[in-house]
Amino acid sequence: MKYLEESYDIVVVGAGHAGCEAALACARLGLETIVFTVSIDSIALMPCNPNVGGSSKGHLVRELDALGGEMGKNIDRTFIQSKMLNASKGPAVHSLRAQADKREYSGTMRRTLENTDHLTIRQAEVAELIVEDHEIRGIKTVSGAIYHAKAVVLATGTYLRARCIFGDVSNATGPNGLQAANHLTDSLVRNGVEMFRFKTGTPARVDRRSLDFSKMTEQFGDDPITPFSFSTDPSSIQKEQVSCWLTYTNEETHRIIRENLDRSPLFSGAIEGTGPRYCPSIEDKVVKFPDKDRHQIFVEPEGLYTNEMYLSGMSSSMPEDVQYAMYRTLPGLEHVKIVRNAYAIEYDCINARQLKSSLEFKAIRGLFSGGQFNGSSGYEEAAVQGFMAGVNAARKVMGKDPIVLDRSQAYIGVLIDDLVTKENHEPYRMMTSRAEYRLLLRQDNADLRLRAIGHEIGLVDDVAYEQVLQKEKDIQSEVMRLESTNIGANDKIQNFLKAHNSTPLKTGATLAELIRRPELDYFMLTEIDDHRPILPVDTAEQININIKYDGYLKRQKQQVAQFKKLENKKLDENFDYSKVKSLRIEAVQKLNLYKPASIGQASRISGVSPADISVLLIHLEQMRHDKRKG
Repeated sequence: MKYLEESYDIVVVGAGHAGCEAALACARLGLETIVFTVSIDSIALMPCNPNVGGSSKGHLVRELDALGGEMGKNIDRTFIQSKMLNASKGPAVHSLRAQADKREYSGTMRRTLENTDHLTIRQAEVAELIVEDHEIRGIKTVSGAIYHAKAVVLATGTYLRARCIFGDVSNATGPNGLQAANHLTDSLVRNGVEMFRFKTGTPARVDRRSLDFSKMTEQFGDDPITPFSFSTDPSSIQKEQVSCWLTYTNEETHRIIRENLDRSPLFSGAIEGTGPRYCPSIEDKVVKFPDKDRHQIFVEPEGLYTNEMYLSGMSSSMPEDVQYAMYRTLPGLEHVKIVRNAYAIEYDCINARQLKSSLEFKAIRGLFSGGQFNGSSGYEEAAVQGFMAGVNAARKVMGKDPIVLDRSQAYIGVLIDDLVTKENHEPYRMMTSRAEYRLLLRQDNADLRLRAIGHEIGLVDDVAYEQVLQKEKDIQSEVMRLESTNIGANDKIQNFLKAHNSTPLKTGATLAELIRRPELDYFMLTEIDDHRPILPVDTAEQININIKYDGYLKRQKQQVAQFKKLENKKLDENFDYSKVKSLRIEAVQKLNLYKPASIGQASRISGVSPADISVLLIHLEQMRHDKRKG
């Protein structure tokens, strides 16, 4: 029997948030790319929360945009509410979050893929990897069609042998009842890939008409609205926004859950997979936090042209009757009608320690992976991994070195480093607390940190790159002016300080010294600064932060310099650590298992102690000495 046979530069398996970014990156770099999906309707699907961003996740999206990704642009086109979270706290934890019209988000991303040169979309299930001599050669679909490729990116999301569960009901489907991918796991295992079984969940969708919003607290969007993408004109997205709503569980909710735990597949053993620690189901919250008498539940619209509302914070796998009972105890939901039941979903994913920092498999050359398939959770975590996997797959085909961001450069670097060096036995979620240098890695300066890398890759054009270079010059020039401009204790200055409850001057001071006062900032000084240049708001914001946090920023930069020293001490990925005398047995085992790329990465592997790192450093120095001597 004869089967279809075609050739491409790159095959991308999956068209969720990771697959879309991977496919777009490869195609935009001029490589003939084909992206496979089990359903065209699932492109950039939002099967769970209909939003983009949030705490730390907003950082990831802005970094992705700075590098040349698509998610930030897409949400700017399709959001229905936008809000900067943690605005009352320091700039390191400010994070943008936008509620999406989920159908428009998916449709707009689909149109972007459909109209991208060098990119082909194909609805088919990939069943097998074609591997020869530990190198990827292509894939085979369930129909027997063969697609030869120079590199393959796996971005299968939650579809591999997926199973959706609530109560006693178990359906072998992907999210939202879409077809699962049931064949690829076997091929992966045959090729020596270690698999995990993870689980995530989603709340019920309910009918807006059955809710009483007078019993909830209205949540408004920001005015003005901050765009996600650095290329979006802020004035183009200032629009009327829809409201979200806040309600709470109560003791009656918790009583119903506790009395029905024996019917929960999460506690009965029917669910095998490990769930996300930082996004637990409501039954998990009630069991693990028995002292809490209520939990926040956000009621969020799924779009402008639907009555479906999403109950954020209340995912569950309880039986249908229990779902109705517990949801109807919430203020405003007493007469709720469920449109789609809450459910848990189990799926296959990999142990990410099998990957290099470039997201290429260590044991299979040319095979890359990104997203929830790597053991992470969340659209944003998926998108940035898909982008980096796609970029590095393309660069491998083009004969270029991979792009690897380290922990001091980006949240993306923190995320990928954590995945490939730490033992993750549950879905990984990005958090600001995971980033050691978060004062430097703010969401507001992602363009200043990463635009140059995006330009080097080839996904940021010359115009955008020149804009960020000009922004850097403007910031440096204005900071220097403020540091060197002295003002006297005249009546105008003293009256200004008194009006802002700030201590009067006894002698002269620089404008920068005034900005460093807690009660003042750069924006306020327009009243007394007659020579201030007209600058964009985002540039002014950087000037304010650079002056106000100057001491902290300098200290963190010193820490980064120390960090870089260890990151720059490279290790041979083929080195046998059993040859290093004085290394503990556990350290030898872990180092041989993970094959770290540098001393810095080795130091972050669980089971490798500071003493082991000292031994390694001495060994490296001895090797260099012997080499020079020889």
